[in-house]
Amino acid sequence: MRNFIARSPRGTRVNTVHALLPPAPERIVGADGAPVLGRHAGILRGCDWERLAPPHARNALWRRLHHKRWHYAALSAERMFCAVAVVDLGWMTTCFAWAFERDDGDMLANFSQDGWPGRLSATLARDARGNSTFSRRGVFIDLGPAGLSLRSPWLEIDACFGTAPAPSLVACGLVQGGAVHATQKTGGLALEGEVRTWRGEYPLHGGTASIDYSNGLLARRTAWRWASGHDAELGFNLQAGYFGANENALWLDGGLFPLAPARFIHNADDPLEPWRVFTEDDCLDLVFTPLAARREARDLRIAASRYVQPFGTFSGWVRSTPDAPKRMVTRLAGVTEQHFARW
Repeated sequence: MRNFIARSPRGTRVNTVHALLPPAPERIVGADGAPVLGRHAGILRGCDWERLAPPHARNALWRRLHHKRWHYAALSAERMFCAVAVVDLGWMTTCFAWAFERDDGDMLANFSQDGWPGRLSATLARDARGNSTFSRRGVFIDLGPAGLSLRSPWLEIDACFGTAPAPSLVACGLVQGGAVHATQKTGGLALEGEVRTWRGEYPLHGGTASIDYSNGLLARRTAWRWASGHDAELGFNLQAGYFGANENALWLDGGLFPLAPARFIHNADDPLEPWRVFTEDDCLDLVFTPLAARREARDLRIAASRYVQPFGTFSGWVRSTPDAPKRMVTRLAGVTEQHFARW
């Protein structure tokens, strides 16, 4: 095990803790062309899928059609919750953003914008160390490890990310029908800045940010359910679908702990009904109460997507190991997601 010493977003020292995950490799594709599979703590580097060796290697055209990347950030502050993403599908790019006012329960902005065919409108970072950008039709996004800048006719964001209280999760695994996928999840980042909407200005001071950078060679049909919630003291990331339990993790008191496969119990026809989410290792059991949702259904003939991302709060309990005391969770802000893609 490796020791990590961190500072909380409020500037206070966090006790040294032991991460139960090994440190992330220098490159996720090793010198022998094999991906470094499993869950790690640290930074995702070197998603050079063209360097893959058999049996994971594919030709350039196959990689172009199956290579998917997205860079996502969620910002949670006292009065505002926002989410922003830049997505590269290989043959086109897109982005979306939304902003929810927590005081009045109003969705103040909710938009998406497609890029030109290919990658003319967006540049996705090659791994989690870089910035991803999107620019088209009055929408500009620049998202990276240090912050987020967004300009659009409906929403503006200037956000700076500070220190996280715990190491990031790096996960890499094989994908049935595809090849390899890798992701980095970072939560509890100290947050400064401002969100501007038609209603006014919303400070982000004292809030937290979480970042999802994902990069992989995925199957033509891909589906998942996802849940994520973070504050300065604890956070979690859960996925059920194409990536199995590879990215399931809990952040608690400066530590990063792997979690078992997750179960999602919810009404797929009405995602604004409560969700129950729990893990098979008896380390997490939460009820999610949605407040609003972003939805999008598209059929482009050669591709299709059905997507809903509710925002709300999680309540219940978590713990780092099955024999550890339960930590109660009360109204932790976060999102769930239900997504099917034919891409």
